Amino acid sequence: MTAFTGARLDRAGDTRRRDAAWVAAQLADPAARAVVAGTDGVRMTGDRLAVVPLAEPRAAAPPVLLGLDDHGPLFAVDEDVPLPGPAAPPPIAAGAGRGEPARVPEPAADDRPVGLRDAVVVLPQEEGGLVAYAAALLNWHRRHRFCAACGALSEVAEAGLVRICPRCGTEHHPRTDPVVIMVVTDGERLLLGRQAIWPPRRYSALAGFVEPGESLEEAVRREVLEESGIEIEPPRYVASQPWPFPASLMLGFRARWRAGTPEPEEGEIQDVRWFTRDEVAAAAAVDGDPWSAPEAPGDEHGSLLLPPRLAIARRLVEGWLANSDD
Repeated sequence: MTAFTGARLDRAGDTRRRDAAWVAAQLADPAARAVVAGTDGVRMTGDRLAVVPLAEPRAAAPPVLLGLDDHGPLFAVDEDVPLPGPAAPPPIAAGAGRGEPARVPEPAADDRPVGLRDAVVVLPQEEGGLVAYAAALLNWHRRHRFCAACGALSEVAEAGLVRICPRCGTEHHPRTDPVVIMVVTDGERLLLGRQAIWPPRRYSALAGFVEPGESLEEAVRREVLEESGIEIEPPRYVASQPWPFPASLMLGFRARWRAGTPEPEEGEIQDVRWFTRDEVAAAAAVDGDPWSAPEAPGDEHGSLLLPPRLAIARRLVEGWLANSDD
């Protein structure tokens, strides 16, 4: 399984959330617990997610119900959401910066905040899924406190899955931004690209946001053409991965080359080129780290450095390696 997936709980996304008495009973349940997150990250104890009694954390905003598990109600609490102001509120901390390797969290005797990318290096699969869910929901509440229709301060409803404007009545639902991510092959070669902010030698799958009025397949074709100048055959869906930075859903595809020579077409793409199956297999055999890649030398002409194993990009690459018919 890919990182940030695997949460096991009943999200209670039905009429129960619209029952005020039922929601009040969950909040008052002695078994109610909370995942605590804030600007510095998600709270962890050792290498595990810190799940605490709901009454324990000091919440800066109403707790939001994630759902129910075998132990009772489970909430997410934002411990330091900033007051409304002229600047955009910071997201729940990502940890390692974009393009930087994630780090194994430092040992600590007490619970402490850990960035999301760093936390998922050591968290069990199920807890990594909870982190993605909690962070995405809390980030949405941080960034969508005001009604997009009339500008009034909206109110939390349905235990955190909806915000309602008291002025115009508009209902706002959590935002998820779809992103297509894809590998292109001509049979024995794989097309990969790199951004300038990445470590030297790092290449990965091409990716981009789905635009309004566009199907996923159309987005794949457009992004590949825009980023590499390559035309492709109809793409095939492979898998997906939540990406809580702040709230994307990565939708993975594989496609066959139709025409064109790879050339970087967009400013953020520094290079795009073909790699042989032998080159990709050698890189996959050397890089055994689940998230951080080994330190790369300054020479960009060294061997290929693949995306980390916990990212869906790596799953797409290794899926191609395992499939000799594609």
